[in-house]
Amino acid sequence: MSKLVLYHANPSRSSTIRWMLEEIGVPYEVRRLNLREGDGQKPAFLAINPMGKVPVIEHGGAVISEVAAIATYLADAFPEAKLAPPIGDPRRGPYLKWMFFGPSCLELCILERAYPRKEMPPRSAAGFGTIDLTLDVTDAGIAAGKPWLLGEQFTAADIVIGATVRWGTMFKLMPERPHFADYIKRIEARPAFQRATALDAA
Repeated sequence: MSKLVLYHANPSRSSTIRWMLEEIGVPYEVRRLNLREGDGQKPAFLAINPMGKVPVIEHGGAVISEVAAIATYLADAFPEAKLAPPIGDPRRGPYLKWMFFGPSCLELCILERAYPRKEMPPRSAAGFGTIDLTLDVTDAGIAAGKPWLLGEQFTAADIVIGATVRWGTMFKLMPERPHFADYIKRIEARPAFQRATALDAA
């Protein structure tokens, strides 16, 4: 088996990928960075990710950054974990939609609430449309899936969306809607999530 390495800092978005790796259940090595001490800007790490941020994984000669890209890659690289519908499955489309809706719409609208501008961009220019629309679509998707976005199957899309919803509500940047609260409870009950959280706490 190819060596799997996670470049990780806690707290950061890389905790999402640690959770993903715990769901997959394969051995992996963690290389810790202290972003506050500037580890992300050191030449050795910038040679791995010029953006100077985590997460990054190395696997089988591939170097991948960005949460949704890493999660998509890992779900396909380890199909035995059943974290993604296979190519050809009609659920693959909605799965990919949620995978990339997370960073391109939901996370952006949360950041808009965290760091409000004097004037919001027009709806036609903002990739997420409006904050309320994005939150309503997320709410409806969670409500319709039950227990997970694709129904009974938990997928990497639930890791990407779930981590974002949990983060957004934890910091009061998303409304505490009932569907969000129930979804977070289901996420926090997963053994892999609990293992990843305990490892980060340690």
